[in-house]
Amino acid sequence: MEEEVRMTAWVRGRVQGVGFRWFTRANALRIGGLAGFAVNLGDGRVQVVAEGTKDRCEALLEWLRTGDTPGDVDGVTEIWATPRGGYDGFEIR
Repeated sequence: MEEEVRMTAWVRGRVQGVGFRWFTRANALRIGGLAGFAVNLGDGRVQVVAEGTKDRCEALLEWLRTGDTPGDVDGVTEIWATPRGGYDGFEIR
C-alpha cells in the first residue's frame, strides 16, 4: 500500500473571485481519495491542503500548476509532510 502524505500548496496569481477553490475541490473529488481543503488567503493567494496517497496528491499539484484552472496562476509553491487527518472529505473554506 502506498504511503499517505500531506501536501500543502500556495497558489499565486489571479486566483481569488474566479471559482478557483470550487474547481480545486472538483478536481480533488475527480482524482479521488483526497481529503483537505482550499482557502483564500489575505494576500491574494489560495492555500490548498490535500492528504492522500502521494500519486494522488501529485496529480492535484500537477493540475494546479498546468491544468485548465480558472483565473491566472503565476506560480505554485508546495511542501510535503506527514498527514494529520481530521478532514471529512475535501472542502472549501
